[in-house]
Order: sequence, then C-alpha cells, then structure tokens
Amino acid sequence: MGKFGRPSFYTPNEVAIHNTLKDLWVSYLGKVYDLTPLAEEHAGNVLLKPVIAEAGKDISHWFNKKTKDIRTHIDPETGCEKYYTPHGRFIHIPPPYPRTDWANDFGRPWWKDEKYYIGELSQKTRFIRILNTLTSQEQTIEVCSEEYLSEILERYLKYNAHAGSYTWKYDGKNLDMGMTLEENEIFDESEDFYVLSMQEEQWLPAIHLYFNDDLTEA
Repeated sequence: MGKFGRPSFYTPNEVAIHNTLKDLWVSYLGKVYDLTPLAEEHAGNVLLKPVIAEAGKDISHWFNKKTKDIRTHIDPETGCEKYYTPHGRFIHIPPPYPRTDWANDFGRPWWKDEKYYIGELSQKTRFIRILNTLTSQEQTIEVCSEEYLSEILERYLKYNAHAGSYTWKYDGKNLDMGMTLEENEIFDESEDFYVLSMQEEQWLPAIHLYFNDDLTEA
C-alpha cells in the first residue's frame, strides 16, 4: 500500500527511468514491479540477461492475459507445452530438457511473487499546469488520471516543499484533495486538441495555488 492507503500509481515514464542492473523496474499486466532484489540475488547469472534487456519497459507481451502466466507454445520436437521465450530463457524458466543443474526449489517464480509489486501502472496519464500565485512560478507535470489531488500534491513537493500550505483552486473553485482531477471537473481534453491540431501545451488546465499565510501544513 502507498502513503494514502491504496496502491501507488506510476506513469510509464517513471518506470522507464529505472532501467539499470542496480535499479530495475518493469511493468506487466497493469502493475509495476521492482526487480532490483531479483537482479541482486542472481547477479552474474546469464539467465538474468533477458530481464535486464527489458528494464524500465512493459513486458505484458510475455504473458497470457487469461492465465497471467508466461505464454506457452507446443515444442515441435517433443510435442509438449513449454514456456515461450523468444528472447531467451530467463530466471525460473525450466530448461527444455531435463538437466542435473536445474533446481526448482525456489518457491514462486518471480513473475508470480507479489513481494516485488510496488504499485499500479496508470492506464492514462495527462499533463497539468500548476501556478503558484505567490511566486508566479509555473510547473507542467505529468500525473496519473487515477490519482487524488493529494497524491498530485506529493508529486509537486519537489518543486515547492510547502505545497501543503496552499489552497488549490481551479476556475476559482476550491479543489477537493480527496478526489481525482475528473471528479473535480478538470477534464482531459488532450484528444480534442489533437483532433483540432491545437498545441496542447497552450491549453492545459491550470491549477492555481493560493498561499494560506502559514506553514502549519508544510
């Protein structure tokens, strides 16, 4: 669970920056996983290479969406159903033929182990402008459409550590920080801008921050 008693949401761009051996995230089937501990545990293992190659990416295409397991195929040589790994066999995938060096006592395979789960992949992201009326500073940030305004505030803290000491308003109305942008009637019109060939950046909804004259919430 995240800070707000529910899963944290991540944008694909946020997942993408975790793309190294020492900081390895992937997403699949709508969820985000931190596989850094897996990479540390199997450091130097050649079977880690296909996973490293997909660091920071979505690997849903590896899976059967119905079974939520790695896709399978019928081996033409044996006629048996086996895992389909066109990019090479990886950690916890058994070898095609019996081998004495294969140990299957690892428990749950990593793709079924929820200990790596860290949150949900946003189904739709959007950009908004946040204007600080006290300093006139403006930031455009990418957010998840599923997030509450309080979670968006958390994203904005890196630009203004005292963001909690401001009243957040849109179109002159106070925003409910426990609701999403859509629920606050801040609608995503980016597709309309695209159809009309309009520059989206010029028409992004702007949230205005008004300083509350104290720092008790900072």
